[in-house]
Amino acid sequence: MGRVVVGAGFIVALLLASPGLAAEPVDAARSVIGRQIEAFLNDDAATAYSFASPQIKGLFPSQALFFEMVKRGYRPVYRPGNFAFGRSKIEGSTVVQEVLISGPDGKDWTALYSLTLQPDGSYKINGVQMLQQAPGPEI
Repeated sequence: MGRVVVGAGFIVALLLASPGLAAEPVDAARSVIGRQIEAFLNDDAATAYSFASPQIKGLFPSQALFFEMVKRGYRPVYRPGNFAFGRSKIEGSTVVQEVLISGPDGKDWTALYSLTLQPDGSYKINGVQMLQQAPGPEI
């Protein structure tokens, strides 16, 4: 009986880790952030813009304006040397995710991403706060 319970627990753990199932909010947020950074690295404005929340799109109503804003104001995010996910916090329908970034100039940064749950169940980036320190303060 003990082996059956352990085996069943292992199978449940594998199923929960499966990418085909609904991701936990933190996993979904990290996926969105990683894919947006990849789009920046590939100069793919359309894909990078697709991860922005409706509120951000309201402030930057075109891909070109959004991409230019990121290039100028968020250079470590636009061209990270390396990045790693740090701490995260869930507040209602918002995920705050810390991303530790080595900028193109070699300086360390902490980017605090705020992602909001959308009506379709996806998470979109609703803001990024850059702190020139790593790791950042408590989130």
